[in-house]
Amino acid sequence: MIRSARPPAALLALLALPLLAGCGGSRSNILTQRPQAPCPRVALLAEAVDLTRYREGARPDLAAMEVDARLTGFQARCDYAPRDAGLDVTLRVQVAAERGPASTGTTADLPYVIGVTEEGEDRVLNRGTDAVRISFDRGERRTSAQGEEMVVRLPGDVRRAAEKVVLIGFQLTPEQLAANRRRGVR
Repeated sequence: MIRSARPPAALLALLALPLLAGCGGSRSNILTQRPQAPCPRVALLAEAVDLTRYREGARPDLAAMEVDARLTGFQARCDYAPRDAGLDVTLRVQVAAERGPASTGTTADLPYVIGVTEEGEDRVLNRGTDAVRISFDRGERRTSAQGEEMVVRLPGDVRRAAEKVVLIGFQLTPEQLAANRRRGVR
C-alpha cells in the first residue's frame, strides 16, 4: 500500500474553513479600507491651562475668587476629511474646577480657544472658540467636566496637515495671562 505524503483533500478543506470564515459576509473589505489617518501634534498651551476668575471690579485675592479652573487634558481623534479635504481632528477638553468664596451660582462657563499653527512658528493660522460649562452640586467645592466634541478641519494635503500643531488653552484676558505668567506653571 502506498501512502501519499499529502493529506487527503477532505482534511485540507476542513483546515481551510477557519480561514475562510473571516472572508465575505462583512461589507468592509481590507483592500478598500483607508489606513489610519495621521494626526498633528495636539497639546495644551502651558500659559493658558489655568483660569482664575474674580468678582468683577474686585482686587484679585482669595475672598474675591469666583472660580479657579485648570485644563487637565483632552481627547483627540483624527480622521480623513470627506472628499479628500484634509484631516478632521475631533477634540474634547477636560477641566477641573474649584468654586471660590465669591461664587454666587452653581454653574460657570469657561471659554477656551483652539489654535492651529505651523510647527516651530508662533503665527496662528486658524482658531476657534468654545466654552465648557461646569456645574457644582449643592455644597460641592470641586468638580470636573468634559466639553462637547469640537471638530477642527485641517485642509489641504494630508501630509502637510499632519505637520501642523493644534494648541488648546483657556481664552484669557490680558490680566489673567499676565497673572499666569507671573505665577508660572502649577
